[in-house]
Amino acid sequence: MKHCAWLIFAFVLIGSTVEAHHSGAQYDQKIRVNISGVVTKMEWTNPHARLYVEANDEHGTTAKWEFELPSVNRLLRLGWTRHALNPGDHVTVTGARARSFAYIAAATNVISAGGKKLFVGSPGDPR
Repeated sequence: MKHCAWLIFAFVLIGSTVEAHHSGAQYDQKIRVNISGVVTKMEWTNPHARLYVEANDEHGTTAKWEFELPSVNRLLRLGWTRHALNPGDHVTVTGARARSFAYIAAATNVISAGGKKLFVGSPGDPR
């Protein structure tokens, strides 16, 4: 019985950690971004892939954006390949900006220069 209680406690702890990770606490869905720029790097890492884009901000200064994407597994299931985006590619990325950082956002859409939509966010995400 004692082991069962520890096991239940572990599941509750793990579940609350996963829920907090995806709670939206880091990103504000009310602060939407629409960034057009050039890919500087694509990281195929877990738990989330990362896309780095350089774009001019409203003052004409080059801003270095970091976009959180889904897991590599999910990107692959959505049809992405490691060569879907390469440094130098032009993209337009929409998403929700981080609450505490000006140039970090969670991507909901990534569109290549040719108009190909590479990623659509979760069903509840605004388009």
